[in-house]
Amino acid sequence: MLEGCSSLPRSGPYRSDLLESGAKGAAAVVEIDPATVKVLAAGKSPSLVGTFGDYQPAREQRIGVGDSVQITLWEAGPGGLFSSPSLDRNSPGSRTASIPEQVVARDGAITVPFAGRVPVVGRTPPQIERIIVNRLADKAIDPQALVTVTRNISNTATVMGENIPGARVPLSVRGDRLLDVIAAAGGLHAPPQDISVVLARGKHILRVPMQAVLDNPHENIYLQSADVVTLVRDPQTFTAAGATGRNAVVPFETVTVTLDEALAKAGGVLDDRGDPAGVFVVRYERPDVAKHLPQASAVPAQPGGVPAVYHLNLRDPGALLLARGFAMRNKDILYVSDAPLTDIQKVLNLINLLVTPAVTGATVQSAVR
Repeated sequence: MLEGCSSLPRSGPYRSDLLESGAKGAAAVVEIDPATVKVLAAGKSPSLVGTFGDYQPAREQRIGVGDSVQITLWEAGPGGLFSSPSLDRNSPGSRTASIPEQVVARDGAITVPFAGRVPVVGRTPPQIERIIVNRLADKAIDPQALVTVTRNISNTATVMGENIPGARVPLSVRGDRLLDVIAAAGGLHAPPQDISVVLARGKHILRVPMQAVLDNPHENIYLQSADVVTLVRDPQTFTAAGATGRNAVVPFETVTVTLDEALAKAGGVLDDRGDPAGVFVVRYERPDVAKHLPQASAVPAQPGGVPAVYHLNLRDPGALLLARGFAMRNKDILYVSDAPLTDIQKVLNLINLLVTPAVTGATVQSAVR
């Protein structure tokens, strides 16, 4: 009868099966104890400020290729470059001329009449004004120039994603933070806990939950030109399986969920077949965290990280406090194994199902006689 238990249906492996996976080198089996909780709590979550820093942009706006600029020129009196011989020669006052909007070409220059090709890339508007004035000094009467950036292309950040129109947002001289740019592009159209922010800057790309940015002001960093922000709908969830009251993909609904809260969301351990000593959290652990766990030193890392099986024995009263300090992560698997005697109970129920009709029939036959 005991040998036949292995062929009975069940929700998953026993506690002993998962604990033996560590001996086979398939995964790092880690007991959830105070040392483990301390290591996991010390592991840094992905951070925008930690990866990119929070450097405020330069106070001066420098012009780049693709920007559009407009130039207005003045001279002090009539009879100069910008005077009309028939109308202005006898009228007092300064004269002005506006040069139509120009796009900065790939050679990094614009054309100014009587000043030629003026290099502007990498320069600020006041610097360009001085160059133009110097070139017109011997041609116009006390010339003055005003350079205005009408369309800022080189100093922009791009925002795109699901349920958002997307936009190229110009960055102001005072500096614009991540949330400012997202708001300028149309804002969020989904609950923040279901959104992840992906920031690409140069060769570096980082993904963090939007709720983490909202909860921590330090994560709301200044953006730089050419940054690309993508808003991805990515609900934070964990999977509850085994002898729990609810086998399902369970949403976090908050920024963080601890193991005790995850057990409550999953309906707890079933009294009739769950093994309180067989509570497991299965995940691919980050290599920077796994290297501080002695049990994970011999387990090779895979593309998703180091396969890890965290074990908690809820028969120990202190395990409840450990569960409060153990944080769940996105896409974790919470698994509760069946109790060892569950299969024996199934066999007894099966025997009872087969024997009961025979006993009932014999009883009825005896009563008839």
